Amino acid sequence: IEIGCTEQMKEYLLREGGVHENLQAFFAFSACVAALRAFRIVEGKWLKIWFFLGAVGSFFIAGEELSWGQWIFEWTTPAEWAEINDQHETNLHNVSSWLDQKPFIIMSIGVLVGGIIIPILQKYRPATLPQKFKDIYADYRVMPTALIALALKLADTFSDATGIHFFWRVQEILELYIFYFIFVYVLVMIDKHRQQINQELR
Repeated sequence: IEIGCTEQMKEYLLREGGVHENLQAFFAFSACVAALRAFRIVEGKWLKIWFFLGAVGSFFIAGEELSWGQWIFEWTTPAEWAEINDQHETNLHNVSSWLDQKPFIIMSIGVLVGGIIIPILQKYRPATLPQKFKDIYADYRVMPTALIALALKLADTFSDATGIHFFWRVQEILELYIFYFIFVYVLVMIDKHRQQINQELR
């Protein structure tokens, strides 16, 4: 849809504090709520730790995308913080690559492995997957979102190499789909573990 938008509409959708960043925060917060729900449903210490960490991480992402409320309440960034923040915002991910690029790379790898490779292996080569992690493997339902994220990453790489751009600020669109993937993943996990519990009760 955005390929056919005017430049003004793209800027409106993708500007700092715009529609896309608000959607990113919405899906990250939704993933946090869903992960807390999963935390209550699942059984076993390590599974509970997995979803608790997912909830904390998703809450952190949501807060960062909104600059912890700056885009809503429009407060001014303190001068001392503005000096060390790349975009002069009250967040952490623009202070260091360790809080921005590194976590993003980890999440991107997670989408590729958890959203594409594992579902394919579960379908065609299930014996190759370590069974001790089977409780956190997602199925084919996460693949559409993961494939879209992969396509956006390839488009971004192609644009960097050729100078031909399909999207305006493709990184923002990619982040949106990664956060949406996390939300979908947790929903799939909730459904998976509910089914397991129901089967055990029969």
